[in-house]
Amino acid sequence: MHLFESHPHQEAVLRFSPLLYMDRFEPFTPIRVGVTVFETSAHSSSFDRNIRFNPDKIRMVIEYAIYWDYDIQHIYDLEHVWVYVDHEGCIASCEVSFHGRYLLGLLRDHSNLSEDHRVKLFVQPGKHAMSPLEDIFHLLPNVESCCQAETGIEGVLEPSMFSGEFKAGEDIDRIAEEHLRTFSFQPSFDYVPHTWAPDTFVSWGELRKEIPVRLKSLLATLT
Repeated sequence: MHLFESHPHQEAVLRFSPLLYMDRFEPFTPIRVGVTVFETSAHSSSFDRNIRFNPDKIRMVIEYAIYWDYDIQHIYDLEHVWVYVDHEGCIASCEVSFHGRYLLGLLRDHSNLSEDHRVKLFVQPGKHAMSPLEDIFHLLPNVESCCQAETGIEGVLEPSMFSGEFKAGEDIDRIAEEHLRTFSFQPSFDYVPHTWAPDTFVSWGELRKEIPVRLKSLLATLT
């Protein structure tokens, strides 16, 4: 499974893909990234928000919907990065998902742009919320306990857009919690860059179809 080779924005999607810094002891890695390119303002299909921008200043917004099979507290995780590209082919802005909301992902002085002009972002250990500043994670009271005592407490997360598609069985949350507890870890807060696999980037439509198939298969192995 590869990003549509004939897609007109394939080069931009790869060029501006975010540079994620993940905890050295992070047990999970992103499985797939569903990409949507906005050339006009529109509603996101994968996150409950409108993507609004001035087309005189912004050429496109690239939405990266980053899918993990696991969050340390629940099975299923979908995080987002939005990269705003101007008409000169430079990153003008960035936004990142953070526990159901979103934050600015580009610092005011652009100091978190890499030498190859990608946005450098820290990923919260276990939870995968993102921020241009690692210190923000230490403002969360459970930044460590969510990876230990609170591991797996949410069982299987099935958001409304997937309602009825993969979660089934009265005991599935308990079973998922027991499974997730095997991944419990102590975050190091020492971060290493993640390398995207060649088959990571697909269209959002492809990822939307893949997720319930993957999760049905995963959950079947637990029951």
